[in-house]
Amino acid sequence: MPEERQWHFAIAVDELEDDVATEVVLRGRRIAVCKFENNFYAFDNICTHEHACLSDGFMDGKTIECPLHQARFDVTTGAVLSLPATGPLERFDVSLRGDQIFICLPD
Repeated sequence: MPEERQWHFAIAVDELEDDVATEVVLRGRRIAVCKFENNFYAFDNICTHEHACLSDGFMDGKTIECPLHQARFDVTTGAVLSLPATGPLERFDVSLRGDQIFICLPD
């Protein structure tokens, strides 16, 4: 049976700053939302290496760096770009509806 998915309002576009990931909490999940080249991305806000909030880290272009041990990830794909992280970030589909960002989560 296919997994059900639901769209949830996450944040208004004007609440996001360029080159900054912003945390939203949806259904108990900590998710980071960011903008890169006029596209919006959503991914787990917790580093896959240690329990640190990526939204507290440094963002440079499409790369976000964990504030704890400097693991780096590509926000557009979730791919790991540097150690010590070895697992990718879970990414979520994003929909722009007017000036609001919605994120699709599994039910």
